[in-house]
Amino acid sequence: MPVVPPQNEPVTTKAGVVSSAFRGNHPARVDSKGRLKIPNGFLTLLRAEFGAELFVTSVTGEFVRLYPMPVWLEVERRLAAVPSASPAKNRFLDRVNFFGQAVTIDRQGRVLLPQILRETAAMSGDVCVLGLHNHLAVWNQGRLKERLFKREPFTDEDGKVLAEYGI
Repeated sequence: MPVVPPQNEPVTTKAGVVSSAFRGNHPARVDSKGRLKIPNGFLTLLRAEFGAELFVTSVTGEFVRLYPMPVWLEVERRLAAVPSASPAKNRFLDRVNFFGQAVTIDRQGRVLLPQILRETAAMSGDVCVLGLHNHLAVWNQGRLKERLFKREPFTDEDGKVLAEYGI
């Protein structure tokens, strides 16, 4: 499981504390040069709360994660507390660094996805940009549908677990 700040804790931003969250699915496109046009619904919040710097990465290569830099710096701060000899930490860092790159959102609201990640995650054409509270996930549309409806459907057991939290 990736290390990310818990979704119920505030994240420090350039403007203070997050009062909004990334949520929902905003379809988008990756152009022939590998640039993702960040949907306006997310772009406005990104720029206002976090600025234009992102860390683009993946853990599995199946999809892309876009972390606002303040959120990623918090991930790194928490990782610093994990012993350097931890195999889990080292596997995580190997993967996020293999796929990862710091990027800046351009004036048109686009980010260039690293080539290795574009190839591995099949990032071309239509994609789904999902809000995951404090970061974004970008999925190849076909892969996401396969995952949601065939490989990992929402089960009754999932519902029971969430019901324990009042959801």
